Amino acid sequence: MSRVKRGIQHAKRRRYLLRKTKGYRWGRKSKITLAKTAVLKAGVHAYSGRKQKKRDFRSLWTMRLNAAARERGMNYSRFIDALKKAGVILDRKVLAGIALEHPAVFDKILAAITVKK
Repeated sequence: MSRVKRGIQHAKRRRYLLRKTKGYRWGRKSKITLAKTAVLKAGVHAYSGRKQKKRDFRSLWTMRLNAAARERGMNYSRFIDALKKAGVILDRKVLAGIALEHPAVFDKILAAITVKK
């Protein structure tokens, strides 16, 4: 019986880790101990960044809707309240896109919800 040698697995694991750290600065791209920490932290930041992106976009849509509604003599909170009362089920992302790209359609939506009050 011969012993099991794990050199190939060890090298593969290191190579995989160092590929992930390509472009990092200083020893974090080449030294295994530093690279492990860097990859771990990068994963944490990437995870929280994906959550933050959702908050940022919702905030952007709110600002765009507020600006569009104020141009037409209504503020954001009254606009959203009127939408809910009128039974319009468009979300903020879609409404912000309409307000930005198709102002005439946004005017029609605003006219429809103000009439139904």
